[in-house]
Amino acid sequence: MSETRSDGELLRAVAADADRRAFEELYRRYAPWLTARMRGRCADAAMVDDVVQETFLAVWRGSARYREEGDVAGWLWRIGSRRLIDVLRGDGARGRLRQTLARLRHRDEVSAEERVLAGVEHGDLAGALTRLSPELRAVLQATVVDGLTTREAAVLLGIPPGTVKTRAMRARRQLREALA
Repeated sequence: MSETRSDGELLRAVAADADRRAFEELYRRYAPWLTARMRGRCADAAMVDDVVQETFLAVWRGSARYREEGDVAGWLWRIGSRRLIDVLRGDGARGRLRQTLARLRHRDEVSAEERVLAGVEHGDLAGALTRLSPELRAVLQATVVDGLTTREAAVLLGIPPGTVKTRAMRARRQLREALA
């Protein structure tokens, strides 16, 4: 009967000894979860798979170091979400809109926010959104479109939760003023 190692023990074994079995166990524990979370943010399954692979490759190569603060799932999410943001930023705003529209086509039930976003290319809202700073748009994307909590958005964007709240408030105020 084999003993189950903790996440911390697995990560220490990977970092110190390049322990392939420890890495494989870590991958089996977290890759499906990370993939599911990423697919909630990106409709392109191939892109998600690439990001998940890059995330675990960073762990294997040691370019991402776990400092034993917080849980391993949150740490992996931060690595993966930042990599996903980098990929999506490379595709630009139209790429993000295509991602959102692709996600809309794959759901049976469409939220009010998604209906608005789908029609964003034509109308006053489109202009108001493009006039927002990238930082404010990113917060709206994470909290309104993707439905993340303030804490999840903070992890994804790499900013404190208070900053997420402040930016969301500023974005809503600017949108109200622009659409009034």
